[in-house]
This record gives sequence, C-alpha cells and structure tokens, in this order.
Amino acid sequence: MIRPVFTARPKATVTIHPASPVFIGETVTLTCDIGSGHHWQYDWVKDSKPLSEARWRNEYTISKVAESHRGDYTCKGRRSTDSRYSETSDAVTLTVSDLPKPTLTVEPERPVFSGESVTLKCEIKGYDGWTYQWYKQDPWSRWTAVSHSEYHTVNGDTLTIRRDTVNHGDQYWCRGERHDRSTSSQYSDPVTLTVKTLPTAELTVEPKRSPVFSGESVTLKCEIKGYDGWTYQWYKQDPWSRWTAVSQSVHHTVNGDTLTIRGDTVINGDQYLCRGERHDRPTSSEYSSSVTLTVKDLPKPTLTVEPERPVFSGESVTLKCEIKGYYGWTYQWYKLDKQSGLTAVSQSEYHTVNGDTLTIRRDTVNHGDQYWCRGERHDRSTSSQYSDPVTLTVKTLPTAELTVEPKWSPVFSGESVTLTCEIKGHDGWTYRWYKHDKQSGLTAVSQYHTVNRDTLTIRGDTVINGDQYLCRGERHDRPTSSEYSSSVTLTVKERPKPAVSIQPDHQVFRGETVTLRCDIQGGGVSNWQYSWFKAGSSTAVSNKQHYSISSVTASDGGTYTCIGAVRGTSRYSHTSEAVTLTVSAEKPKPELTSSHKGAAPIGNPVVLYCKLDQSAGWRFYWSKHTQSPENETKPETHSYTISSVSVSDGGQYWCRAGRGTPVYYTHYSDALWINVTGTTRSDSLTVSPSRAQHFSADSLSLSCEGQSDSTGWRVRRYTHSEKVSNCSSDLGSVTGSTCNISSLSTSHTGVYWCESESGESSNPVNITVTNGAVILDSPVHPVTEGDPLTLRCLYRDPKPSNLTAEFYKNGSLLQTQTTGEMTIRTVSKSDEGLYHCKHPERGESPQSWISVRGDRVHRITNFLYII
Repeated sequence: MIRPVFTARPKATVTIHPASPVFIGETVTLTCDIGSGHHWQYDWVKDSKPLSEARWRNEYTISKVAESHRGDYTCKGRRSTDSRYSETSDAVTLTVSDLPKPTLTVEPERPVFSGESVTLKCEIKGYDGWTYQWYKQDPWSRWTAVSHSEYHTVNGDTLTIRRDTVNHGDQYWCRGERHDRSTSSQYSDPVTLTVKTLPTAELTVEPKRSPVFSGESVTLKCEIKGYDGWTYQWYKQDPWSRWTAVSQSVHHTVNGDTLTIRGDTVINGDQYLCRGERHDRPTSSEYSSSVTLTVKDLPKPTLTVEPERPVFSGESVTLKCEIKGYYGWTYQWYKLDKQSGLTAVSQSEYHTVNGDTLTIRRDTVNHGDQYWCRGERHDRSTSSQYSDPVTLTVKTLPTAELTVEPKWSPVFSGESVTLTCEIKGHDGWTYRWYKHDKQSGLTAVSQYHTVNRDTLTIRGDTVINGDQYLCRGERHDRPTSSEYSSSVTLTVKERPKPAVSIQPDHQVFRGETVTLRCDIQGGGVSNWQYSWFKAGSSTAVSNKQHYSISSVTASDGGTYTCIGAVRGTSRYSHTSEAVTLTVSAEKPKPELTSSHKGAAPIGNPVVLYCKLDQSAGWRFYWSKHTQSPENETKPETHSYTISSVSVSDGGQYWCRAGRGTPVYYTHYSDALWINVTGTTRSDSLTVSPSRAQHFSADSLSLSCEGQSDSTGWRVRRYTHSEKVSNCSSDLGSVTGSTCNISSLSTSHTGVYWCESESGESSNPVNITVTNGAVILDSPVHPVTEGDPLTLRCLYRDPKPSNLTAEFYKNGSLLQTQTTGEMTIRTVSKSDEGLYHCKHPERGESPQSWISVRGDRVHRITNFLYII
C-alpha cells in the first residue's frame, strides 16, 4: 500500500517593479511568484476585488500608472491540472506619487554684482539617485540645454556660471533624471539673474577750488555710497603712466577714507585715483575717476589807497586789497607797530572791514602809519603773499576858531549871544554851526538862531545854561572841511535876586544895633556893588553890602530893599523882597518859672525857665542871690537845670537876656525862690525790667510800692520836652502806685522818681528808650562800692549768632568780649562814667551813666527856707 505524502501549500509572493513609490506615467509590473511547480494559473485581487484584466498571468503590467492604480494587491495560484491552489500572497501596496519638482537656488544671493561668478544648485528632496539637467532661455525665448563648458561648470547638483558669462536677466531651469527610471522630474521654477554694477568710488579734493597753491597740502577723500565697511586703496600714476599703490609714508598720510599729500609733495600734473574693498559683498568697488592736481605759485595782492595821498586829518582812509584772477578770497589786514612789529587789524570801532576794503576811522588815521594786506580762503590752509606796504601821509586840517560876544561869563537870562567862526589859511569857506544835544549828540543849528556868514546870533530867550556850540568850515576843494572849533559852553544864570536879612531880628528895641545884610547868591558874579533903599525914597541910604544902624530909633523903622549891579557893566540883579524893621520903645522883661511847685526834695531834678516872648536871637544869663553881672551863669539857653538838687542849691534866682554886638540887655526877671527840703529815700523806685536802657515797643513797669507807706506816692518824670509830669493816660496806665507802659517810644526817655503828697521823693533814675538794635544792660540805680558789676550787650530779635561785643567808658574802649558781657569784680568810685557797647554788625547802644555810692547809705534831712 502506498502511503500518501503531505506537503505544505505554497504561498504566493507579489513584487512591484520599479519599487514603490511609483511616479504617475511610469510603467509598473507586479509579479506573482509561487516558487515551485508548474502549470499555475493566477488570480489577482486589488483592494479585495478581483482584477479580471490580470487573470491567469503571473505578471500584471500597468503601462502608464495613474492615481487610480494606487491600492493593495494580492495574488494566489491555481493548478491547471488539478484543483489545488496556493495560499494568497501578502498584500503589497502600490503608492503612486506626483513627479517631484526640483528646488533651484542661487549663490550668491541676488543681486549679483558685475564680475562675480554664480553657482546654481538643483535639489529634489526625499529621493535619491538623481542626476540633473540644466537649461537656459536663449535670445529667442527657447530652452536650450546647458552642459559642461569653459563658461559653465557642472558638478553633480550644481552649475557654476563663469563671471564674464553672468548677464542681467538670464533665466535658468533644472530637471532631475534617474538611470533606473524612464521618467524625469518636473522642471524647477526658473531663476532670473539680477546683475548690478559694482558701486563706483567717488574721489573729491580738498581744497575744492583749483588751482592748489605752492606749499598747500592736499587731502583726497574716497567715498562709496550705499554700503558700509569699506577700506580704501590709493593709486598714483607714475612717470611711465602706470598706476602704483600709495601707502602711508612721510609724504602721504592715510586716515580711513582720506589721503593727505604733504605740501612739498604736491606736484603739478600728478594724478590719483582710489578703490574700495570690503569683506562682504560687494567685495570691491569700481575705480574712481582720476583727479589731476594743478599747482600754482601763491598770488600777491595789490593794495590801493583812497583818497590819494596826502590825507587830511579827519578824513577817513579806505584801503583796497585785490588778488586778480582768483575768487573766494577774504582779506587780512596788518599794521606796523613799533613795539610788536606786524600786528593784525580786525573789525573794531576804529577799523571797518568790508570784503576787500579796510576803512580807517578818521580819528585813527595817523601820519606815517604803514599797512599791508594778505588774502585767505576759508577752504584753504595757506594764504597769499603779503602785499607791498602803503605808508599814510597825513596833514592836519585847518582849525576853526570860535569867539563869544559878550566876553563876560556868565550870561544872564534874556541876554543874546553872538558867536564868530574864523578859519585862517584857506579861502572859500562856508560855516556850519552845531549844538550839542544830550540825546542826539551834535545837531545842526536851526530856528531861533540868526546866521550871518561867519556869525551866529542866539536870541535872548533861547540862550540856555550849559548849551554847547561849535563850528566847522566846509568847502568844495580838499580839504573839504576844517577841524571843529573848540566848543564853547554857555554859562547862563538866572538874574539873581538878593536875599536880605536883619540882625538881630526884624523886631528890635530902641538903642539896639541893627545890621541889614544884602546877599546875592548864584549868577556866577562876585564883584557886586550894592544899593539900599528905604520905602518912600529913591535915593540910596547905603552902597554897602552891610547897612548898620548903631543905635536904632523909632525913625529907623520902615521897609527896606536892596539891589546889586556888576561893576564895570550895565548888568544888574533883581530887586530884593522888602523887609520891615520894627523898633519898640520899651525894654523887655523875661518871666522866670520853675519845674517844681513848692519845696524841692533833695536829689530831685529842678529846671528853671527864662521865658521871653519878644523876637529871637537872645542869649540868657542866670544870677543867684544877687543881680551881679560878674557872677552870672551863661548857659545861653532859656533853661537852667539842676540835675540833683542839694541844700546848697536853695536860694534866690534871676535871669535876663541879651543879644547883638555890643550886647543889648533886657531887664532882669522877678526873683524866684528855690526851697530845698524833705527826706530822700534811696532805691525806692522799682523798675522792671531792671535796667537803664530799653527797646522801643517793649513794656516797662515803674513802681513806688516798695515804700514803707506807699499810700499817696506816685511816679513822676522829667523828659526832653522839659516838663515834669505824672504817669497819666499819655504815658501809661496807673494801678495804685505803679505805672505800666505797654509800648515804649523814644519820647519816654527821661528822669523818673517817686514822690509823696507830703513832698518826700526817692532818688531819681535815668531811663533811655532807643529805636536802635542794641542796648546796654546796666543797673538803673547806683552800684555799691566793693560789689561786682556785669554789663551785657542786648539785641532786638533775632539774636545774632556772633555775640562778640566791645565795651566803652567815656568813649574809650575798655574790653572786647566774645560772650557779649563784661564784669567788674570789685566796683570802686573810679568806675563811675558813661558806658556803652558796640556789636560789629548790629551797631552800638546809647550811653548810660553808672553811679557808685559808698558802702553805707546816709539819710539826710535838711530844711532850708528862704524868705
């Protein structure tokens, strides 16, 4: 028995040629291979659907593959001899893709500069094994293949175009091919070459204007616009017309984009050019155009003078400097100075520079002065040669002489004045008259003046004090004018009016000597002759300035005037105002009064007053006990003050007055008795603040409350008004025996004391009130011998930061203290005196008297009663 043999069912395999991916349009063959045996028939399935057109064949060929052929393919075999079949193959996927399109790039990036080669690169990404074909559009817009040649280099995926073959507007394409495939890629997009010419270097020359003058350096500047980062190369043409490089040397200075040629290296006809180079594209520029240097000798100016020599004093001179054949010059001017040599002349109040001219102000033109000029140009480093010098020849102008009529000075208001102008040595003059005006300077004389050839008459009401006149001559020939005359200043005074006075007074007494005085002030005249007239008479009573009547009588009374006349002229003053002299027959008698009513307590001040109502000019004489001229006291004022009355001051007093020379005396007054009595009490007036000096506007309290029995006591004062008064509403407010002053003023300065109804009084104290900034803090009462004493300088607010003060006694400096206070450790009688202090910034205090008393206080009671 034959046993059956079992073998595995074979499995079909599908292959695709060419391998996937397949491009649209290619021929594709799918092959079904079962591997063993023969007589197979094949069934094909695409995407699970039988493929009838491929049935029975082991190969399925698609001649032009399309998108519709894409899909999954399987096959299996069936034996034609029996019913056996193979297993179905694994599915294979046919992928159909569009033809790839190359990317064409250009190096360098556009634009391309003239002279650069260009490399094109063709690339199909995602597929390998490509070779590339290159195409260029010809002049007839046809595509022609580009192959390797002397103009084009093909290297794999690149095409390099030689620099001299790169043309603006040329278009190139590429396409890929593969040896194992029958189709090519698509064409790339075209690239169009954009070719720009290289930037051209521009070469400029400094100085800009040609020619260059001998000795000038020349700077060439190379500039390329539109790109940065250039370095520059310089070239000079040698004698064989070859261009050779120029580098840094002693003759040439290279600085960035400039080349400076040293002055002695600048040669007429030399040619230069430049070119730029850089690391980035474009790597070089075109050469600049060449420049050719034209070199000339320095020009020499011509200097001319206007007016022609000689020049007259007062004429201005204009110098003109000219360089012919060249433009753009400015001119420098020079003058010979004896000490400094050649010095530059510039625009000033004396010289006016205007382009090519120098005008020398008339008062600056001097005989023998020498001037030169030289040209300069702002764009050049060198100047021209100096001109030849010109020497000024100057002659003085004739001078006008001015005289005045009348000859005397001053002129009185209302008098006319005639001026005469004269010029010697030249003829044909006409005269110009000028007046000095404070606002306008010299102005021509016009109305109110009469001009008659060489004279000018000024009308009387136009003659003004201080007016200044001068004249000058003018003529048609040179000199066309004279010097101005010296000016004359009119001194005009108001016709003076005498002032009259009567001594000793307008009201006098029979027997007095009277002097009438006539004074004429102003007018500028000293040689006056005087005349006195009495009302009712046209005949002068005196021709002297002082008219004295030695023993006046009633008949001398009346009204008097005086008038003055200038000796030797017809000029006279106004008449004075009238004065009236009144003569009284009765001799006057003064009235004597006292500041104190009743008895005067010891230590109190007493003031006597001698009152005389009639007229003025009196001096006063005081007698005590007897009417004896030999023993008279002569303070010459109408008051007599006893500052601190004592027993010896009691007695009988008279006064009389006198005036004039010789002295005319009044009658004696009636007698006045002074009774000195009472008990003095020391330090019984309390002052707060306790000091002798006070600032105005400060407050002050004066109190008699410290008395053993203050009832009936009151504060009394004596001030500069020479009145004794109580503390009342005009002084302050009163509370009991206390006087309060809320706001001090200088009128409160005076002597203060306490006084009882029975006549007792305290020692007086001095109070000083000042508007100043500094006071002295000194004791208001006397200081006891042996005690210490401290004085301080006090200030109004604000207090100064520097307290340094000087302390004075009787006007002499005692000490300078930085603390602002001084101390006398042990007071003695010799320390009495007037003290004040002084601050370097705030000023000084008033003076105050400091009294020193013994170590014991005696109470003295004296009764003196004179009947």
